[in-house]
Amino acid sequence: MKYILLALISAMLLSISWPTYGVPFFIFFALVPLLMMEHGISKFSEYSRKSWVVFGLSYLCFVIWNIVTTGWLYGSKNPDGSHSMMAVVFPVLVNSFLYSLVFQCYHWYKNAQGTYWGLAFFIAIWMSFEKFHLGWQLTWPWLNLGNVFSDYPKVIQWYDTLGATGGSFWILLVNILIFYTVRTWEAGRKRKDLIKNSAIVAALIVIPMIISAVQYNNFDEKPVGTVNILMLQPDLDPYAEKYSQDSMVIQNDLLNLAESNSKGKIDYYIAPETALPGRGSISENAFEKSIILNNLKTFLSGHPGSVFATGISSHRMYTSPENLPEEAYQLNQGLWVESFNSAVQVIPNHKVEVYHKGKLVPGVEIFPYMNYLKPVLGDAMINLGGTVASLGTDKERVAFSNPFNKGKIAPIICYESIYGEFTGDYVKKGANFLAIMTNDSWWGVTEGHKQLLSYARLRAIETRREIARAANSGISAHIDARGEIAADTFYGDKTTLFAKVNLYDQMTFYTRAGDLLSRFSIFALGFLLFYFLIKKFQNRIKKS
Repeated sequence: MKYILLALISAMLLSISWPTYGVPFFIFFALVPLLMMEHGISKFSEYSRKSWVVFGLSYLCFVIWNIVTTGWLYGSKNPDGSHSMMAVVFPVLVNSFLYSLVFQCYHWYKNAQGTYWGLAFFIAIWMSFEKFHLGWQLTWPWLNLGNVFSDYPKVIQWYDTLGATGGSFWILLVNILIFYTVRTWEAGRKRKDLIKNSAIVAALIVIPMIISAVQYNNFDEKPVGTVNILMLQPDLDPYAEKYSQDSMVIQNDLLNLAESNSKGKIDYYIAPETALPGRGSISENAFEKSIILNNLKTFLSGHPGSVFATGISSHRMYTSPENLPEEAYQLNQGLWVESFNSAVQVIPNHKVEVYHKGKLVPGVEIFPYMNYLKPVLGDAMINLGGTVASLGTDKERVAFSNPFNKGKIAPIICYESIYGEFTGDYVKKGANFLAIMTNDSWWGVTEGHKQLLSYARLRAIETRREIARAANSGISAHIDARGEIAADTFYGDKTTLFAKVNLYDQMTFYTRAGDLLSRFSIFALGFLLFYFLIKKFQNRIKKS
């Protein structure tokens, strides 16, 4: 019962730390009860299968954490209008299993190499797992620990140096030191050691926050210019309207929204993810002949010097099976198609520029590891208006330049905004502000759209770029370079948001170096595993 209680305490602390409802400072000791549970079972319990008990209790902890923090996925719906159990059950069970597997590896290594080596291994493998979770096809970094402070930008300004992954390292290190402090006190009851270790823990928590506060209050980076942006929030129901209404009706409503709110000079009109065309998609083989895109140019001709950036559904057609992209699928005899979730920049008398979303939502926009899973799962994948095939992607990020001013827009599409190093690649391409085009209305009025907005604040700090975030529904927002929300809208409003966005061209250390601590942790993990194998080999030689 004692060990179950410890696992439940960790689950509770992890859950109540999370944005946007929680108090993140609980995260600094949220893993300590779980570590104590593992230590107690390993050293003092009489269970015959200790590893199974550790795995089971850690799984209980992580399942509760995942349900509380991401249970809003249940708000997504099946094509028949019913809530999608698959949308929440699969991510919760699989993600919890992966975290438990990480904890189990720590349990095995600690028992083989001792507590000190084990604790170092714990940080290394957790950090390596978070990095892995950012990159594979089942990517779901929603619960990466460094995200927990997204609503408290005043304490994480140093993310411009180490990023959100640096925040994960910080949290893990503090948890390990608190666990070590508790264990040394239990073992020796030495007050001097307790005071010393507690002081180290306090300093490790407070000093980064002080540094952050100084950075926050002294932020004085000079912009290279400003642009006037009008973010459009059409508020279309993604299940009943967004992908079923006539394209002309949707576009006319969007342009009427833009026209009626255009007061003064507008440099950018920014519309949400897949705002156009509504039903179907736009052929990239004939962008310049597209009625939808030419209507945007006609609208812009009445607003000289303005640019229109919007999310669209697009496709490319192929008439030969030679050199087909992997994601292309056959429509009929002699015709193949590759579909995209895209962002375009439209300017009169210019060719339409396009970017294809590079981070796809598993089960919605990409069928993960299709060659292996489709024979097993068939078409039983989450369907939120997406596809059981996979969309095409761009391998590199792009920045759209503005011919009328200094603006260089990063066309970030929805899910991409939770990836720090990935977002930094837009800045490396020259982007001096970030435009997030998103559709957060799949899950209704839940924590989902709030958390996704909150995570965008981390990207502002990491890159020191201001953000213009246009949501179909959800929350459109202007976020400054310190991660503060300067202005936002309400969920469910059909509205616009005007923002005067500063343009910055300095590149942060994090933008240049990326997830440096994650790569160091992968190296450390390799070293610890190699050291373990060498020790094991030496012991075998001694015995022989």
